[in-house]
Amino acid sequence: MTMRITNHKSLLVLLFILASWITFTVFQNSTKLWTVLKLPISLHHGNFIMKSCPAAPLDPAVSPTETELRIKGIKEKLDQLIPPRPFTHVSSTTSATHSKATLLSPQDTYCRGDQLDVLLEVRDHLGRRKEYGGDFLRARMSSPALKAGASGKVTDFNNGTYLVSFTLFWEGRVSLSLLLILPSEGVSALWRARNQGYDRVTFTGQFANGTSHVNTDCALVLNSSAELCEYLDSRDQEAFYCVKPPHIPCAALTLMHSKNKDVSYLSKRERSLFERSNVGIEMMEKFDAITVSKCNTEKTAPMKKKCKFGMASTIPSGHVWKDTWNPVSCSLAPIEMKECLRGKFIHLMGDSTIRQWIEYFKSSMKTLKSVDLHESGKFQKQFAVDLDKNIKIQWQKHSYPLVASLTYSVKEIEYIARVIDRTGGGKSTIIVISLGQHFRPFPINVFLRRALSIHDAVQRLLLRSPDTVVIIKAENIREMHSDVERFSDFHGYIQYLAIKDIFQDLNVSIIDAWDITIAYGTNNVHPSQSVVRNQINILLNFIC
Repeated sequence: MTMRITNHKSLLVLLFILASWITFTVFQNSTKLWTVLKLPISLHHGNFIMKSCPAAPLDPAVSPTETELRIKGIKEKLDQLIPPRPFTHVSSTTSATHSKATLLSPQDTYCRGDQLDVLLEVRDHLGRRKEYGGDFLRARMSSPALKAGASGKVTDFNNGTYLVSFTLFWEGRVSLSLLLILPSEGVSALWRARNQGYDRVTFTGQFANGTSHVNTDCALVLNSSAELCEYLDSRDQEAFYCVKPPHIPCAALTLMHSKNKDVSYLSKRERSLFERSNVGIEMMEKFDAITVSKCNTEKTAPMKKKCKFGMASTIPSGHVWKDTWNPVSCSLAPIEMKECLRGKFIHLMGDSTIRQWIEYFKSSMKTLKSVDLHESGKFQKQFAVDLDKNIKIQWQKHSYPLVASLTYSVKEIEYIARVIDRTGGGKSTIIVISLGQHFRPFPINVFLRRALSIHDAVQRLLLRSPDTVVIIKAENIREMHSDVERFSDFHGYIQYLAIKDIFQDLNVSIIDAWDITIAYGTNNVHPSQSVVRNQINILLNFIC
């Protein structure tokens, strides 16, 4: 019995010595093992995971997620909409001069409310009929003396002919316009080039290093052998990278600015299509202005219902008359701004075109006071309150990519989806989202991923707070001739189509800023105060 106990004790001692030796060996070699595997050490900061990594893979070899499949599906639909149109010479591309526009059923006088149709047959620079469509056209009618304008509807028959329809909304002398923004060959070239590279815009990040700072290259994709900082939203798989400065942690990134890089994915022949003289050419130059009369004096137009949240839009969605927007499907009532916004929290999220809204609110309501949030720079978060009416309005920028030559802070930068996730919502909460302009220089999948992540966040918000009002402000049109490869309205139009498709299944409303800015003929990414006023009036009608 004694011998058995002694043997048992000896066995336990041996096991203890063996376990101690294994623990010591592993501990002693843990640093070497970590180095060999190159596993990054992650630091969680807010919703980003900031980590140092040897290099950022351009296309991580992972199985496709649901989001990847959704992006692929939308991209395939867009590819079908924009088929390849290679050309060997500019002479075979669409010519505004040689194309023929014919007024169908011409009359001496037209009646208000009538539809006027124009048949367009496109030809190339040698006068040959084209057998396919895909040209990027913009139809507009206007009466400058009346401060009136509206877009026209363009139907592409995909055989070289188009039907351009104008609804004659007002009386008086009306001018008709049809611009060839880009020929189909240019559209095809831009679409191919857009999806080829991420480096048309480069970013410079500034890292704090005690009392000094260090600048390094940053990008959505960095093809570099240097050690990188990865700023990753692990749930939505959105990432931004910077070259890691030596001996400085990734969390020390504080400021950012960007500049355009001298790079193009277009051939010399293709670039010639985007020269100033070839963009936005009038195709109805020989058309005289028409006269529109009231005509049916006994017939009165049916009363339209007041515009409400959730109403479907039309094409065109409305017209401008005497500098005031008039929707087709409903009527905008005059709304007293302060009373409408009483007790409400307006969250404005996105780019500088929605920042114009908070600036308009502050200039229109003198009792709305700005709160100093101790941020700096043009893109600093803005917050304004009216304590008497309990009105709160906030604007904050969206996350990367944010294209700006001026330096802006990224200390508190976050994705809109994450902001929505921490918003409680409710009947007094109004969220207005606008994004697109800063995404135009990058492959479309960047915009689609962002739009889908915001869609999913809005879906979660409406599940927990279904009475929250969520509104998407579409993109504005912008300057027609500047930096076409990066910022063409063609890129914006594709995003406009995509975002309407993505959000169609949710209880949200879209303010069709695209159509509004065409009607106004602004051609300015930051339109005038009167355009902003009319956009905001739609918001007020939606919520009051």
